[in-house]
Amino acid sequence: MSKEIYDVKRKLDEAIAQLCDLSWMFCKRPGIDFTRNRKLPFRKVITLLLSMEGGTLTTELLQYFGCSPDTASSSALIQQRSKIDISAFTSLFDLFVQKTTGNRLYRGLRLLAADGSDIQVPTDSNDPDSYFPGSNGQAAYSLLHLDAMYDLLQHTYTDAILVGERKSDERGNLCDMVDRSCFKSALLIADRGFEGYNLMAHIQEKGWKYLIRVKDSARSGGIASGLALPNTDEFDVFVPLSLTTKSSNHVKQLLKSKNRYKRLTAAAGFDYLPATNRKHDPTVFYELPFRIVRFRIMDGLYETVVTNLDAQDFPASELKKLYNMRWGIETSFRELKYTVGLLHFHAKKVEYIYQEVFARLVMYNFTELVTSHVIIQKADAKYAYKANFTVAVHVCRQFYLGNVSPPDVEALIRRHISPIRPGRSRPRKMTVKHAVSFIYRVA
Repeated sequence: MSKEIYDVKRKLDEAIAQLCDLSWMFCKRPGIDFTRNRKLPFRKVITLLLSMEGGTLTTELLQYFGCSPDTASSSALIQQRSKIDISAFTSLFDLFVQKTTGNRLYRGLRLLAADGSDIQVPTDSNDPDSYFPGSNGQAAYSLLHLDAMYDLLQHTYTDAILVGERKSDERGNLCDMVDRSCFKSALLIADRGFEGYNLMAHIQEKGWKYLIRVKDSARSGGIASGLALPNTDEFDVFVPLSLTTKSSNHVKQLLKSKNRYKRLTAAAGFDYLPATNRKHDPTVFYELPFRIVRFRIMDGLYETVVTNLDAQDFPASELKKLYNMRWGIETSFRELKYTVGLLHFHAKKVEYIYQEVFARLVMYNFTELVTSHVIIQKADAKYAYKANFTVAVHVCRQFYLGNVSPPDVEALIRRHISPIRPGRSRPRKMTVKHAVSFIYRVA
């Protein structure tokens, strides 16, 4: 498997080389920045930010330069990284995704999960999109919001959008990611925070399938509350819905059939119908057929989903299995934050933190791709085993820096494994998180 592991690194090197060939496009002052001979040219700044762990800038630089007396200073790195536009790292992420997209499909469909996560960053009152002044004695804080699409079979991120929490629009961002995706066929699985007719229409127009959890309560104001559904614990109902923004007397009569017609207000924001209607404008309908399915997940607990998957090929039992697979993106966020290091940054300004977030996404994908080529031998034991991701991240960083050979990468990852214990769960700790000061970082 050493060849496959080396190929992953080669593809990342190729993506960085392509970025460096057009480095002037990603400099804030083209033709001026990175034109002089420095210890930290454009390529070294990119590779250094990719390889950073949780240490201070000084320790990260010492490690990168091998504790050489010629090591660049922290001030030099800050000055050099300030010359690079955020788009350099988003472009690198996109290039690496394009080069490493595999062909792992589920019944002919690429399985994608969508979710969002808040990232607390050092408080920056100069960034109004992320700054919250606090209230009722609460200290001020800053939050970014990361929306991402995740390949559940390849275990890598395929797209991401990072914005200040005040500008966060999960459904709108996901619509953008769907529209710009190059995948021809996919099944997008999302949680109930993404339910909405506009997103469902974007996925339908893309030619994809969707499976979205919706609010179960009749009083929730969600999709289910506006439909006439059976008064049973479980059901599978086809809804041939027609949407319109027109409010004529004729439309009001049609709306009596709840499962056939629905009027959307201008505030709903639907991209495939006119936002305004004059009195004499013809009535325009948008056809959005879907199934709404309610199934039991455990005693006394039920979930409701909407989908455009075929009922014969994908019965309720199959939908339950597919939705359970969405948990993969939840696990990936945990590893991205606590293992790859999305909680500790080497900057205080939001624009530099954007650089590090996308650098972490690249390194997460790099680690997953390398680890996927390491075969873990099945042992006669109680549990099956998988690679220890925490160790794998550290090994892959050293491999990326050229300090470990592919055979040694394979041996080290295979040596450090963890048991797979299905069904384990622990309550989520909902506590306020604060940025960790540089002087308290792990040495």
